[in-house]
Amino acid sequence: MRFGLFQELQLPRPWQPGAEHRLFTEALAQVELADRLGFDYVWLVEHHFLEEYSHSSAPEVFLGAVSQRTRDIRLGHGIMALPPAVNHPARVAERIATLDLLSGGRVEFGTGTGATEAELGGFGVHRETKHEQWAEALDAVTRMFVEDPFAGYSGRHVSMPPRNVIPKPLQRPHPPLWTSCNRREAMLAAARNGLGALTFAFTEPDQAAQWVAAYYDVIGSPECVPAGFSVNPQVAVTAYLMCHKDEPTAIEQSLDSHYFFARSLAYYFNHGRPRPGRTALWEEFAIDQSRAARAGLDDMSLGGAYAAVGSPERIRRNLRQYEAAGVDQILLIAQTGRIRHEHICASLELFAQEVMPEFHERHEPAERRKTERLAPAIEAALARREPARAAPVDYRIATGR
Repeated sequence: MRFGLFQELQLPRPWQPGAEHRLFTEALAQVELADRLGFDYVWLVEHHFLEEYSHSSAPEVFLGAVSQRTRDIRLGHGIMALPPAVNHPARVAERIATLDLLSGGRVEFGTGTGATEAELGGFGVHRETKHEQWAEALDAVTRMFVEDPFAGYSGRHVSMPPRNVIPKPLQRPHPPLWTSCNRREAMLAAARNGLGALTFAFTEPDQAAQWVAAYYDVIGSPECVPAGFSVNPQVAVTAYLMCHKDEPTAIEQSLDSHYFFARSLAYYFNHGRPRPGRTALWEEFAIDQSRAARAGLDDMSLGGAYAAVGSPERIRRNLRQYEAAGVDQILLIAQTGRIRHEHICASLELFAQEVMPEFHERHEPAERRKTERLAPAIEAALARREPARAAPVDYRIATGR
């Protein structure tokens, strides 16, 4: 398995002067450290207006900074919202290609729709058509990557005349494509589109094994018709991270903040009615740390959300179950709530020293076997994809006069 550092950029109230600057500075330092330690990916979300829960509203800017401070770690959008009212397809293609060039071809391009009313309503995105908007936008963006010039697009939600969308990405035909998945049905949809599955729901190993098997069954079947011009057969699942030689210390340092992450997630995505500029989630939840810790201890032995919280021995034991389930990558959420920066860095260092090596050692041969096994099915899937189009040779842009 490979390992990604998943960043939401959480900042619970009350906010002191300079708090956001410190948040971003420390997050950059964490990613630089992860690169030096051999972590494989960093993933940045795109969220808007979700106070305290996520201040990552411009991940392309953050990842641009990361591209110049790191050497090897891959730079993931997890995810970029594709409804055109949020991100116009041409701007998406330009930003992704630019980041890919600046980073030396390290971009992983995850996409989605957005889910909260705070975000969808803020941008005027209609919930009932957001998936249609995503599908059209993704089709347009991937064509912009490969068509030279872009032949134009005429859809219900995306319409654009022929233009030469530049620059083009360094990776050809384009960076690996992913999409967000919170349910089994969404994972199967990802497989039908030939996309990597970023599973943001916390899943137990047994459930993960079922989802992974179903995903790869579809990847290998005639149902797979790629949304892009390559297939990215990958499944990633999510877990909190706090690695410490003393297990009770790992719990004490992190569990209340991980609990805050889960509660604020449920608030914005399910039942909350936030008051812009006034909602104080950390205070309103009145977290009972001892109760949360006890609940976490009960859950930790099962894996799931807490699979990477505890001692290196416990974490290795938990993660082996996900490896056996066929999971390709673990998305590690290290920065939540009020976890101290120095504790996050120490956790990353210990995890890299005592957990990652055995999984990395087994990953490359397993990945080669998977690639060989899937090669015929992927070749057949790409043959089913509508090819790139050519713009009319005599097309000219009007003068506008």
